[in-house]
Amino acid sequence: MSRKLRANFLKNWFAVEATPIFVVVGAVILGGSWYLTRLARGPTIVWTKDNPTPWNEIQPNEGTKMLTVNQHFDKSWERKKL
Repeated sequence: MSRKLRANFLKNWFAVEATPIFVVVGAVILGGSWYLTRLARGPTIVWTKDNPTPWNEIQPNEGTKMLTVNQHFDKSWERKKL
């Protein structure tokens, strides 16, 4: 009895028609986790208590954006610790 249930379960679980669903769900999970880690590493997120206001250390000649249109900065601001 258990072999019949197991065979039926495996036949439905590993069906060829379900492969696109697994691919789409896997891509959504991977993309969501990538986006959350990207947001967590942004310059406005504070992970340490050493400097609770890192935005006060940015000088006028430092750019914090990844892409700046029509602006030229002498150097780019980067975080010391994560």
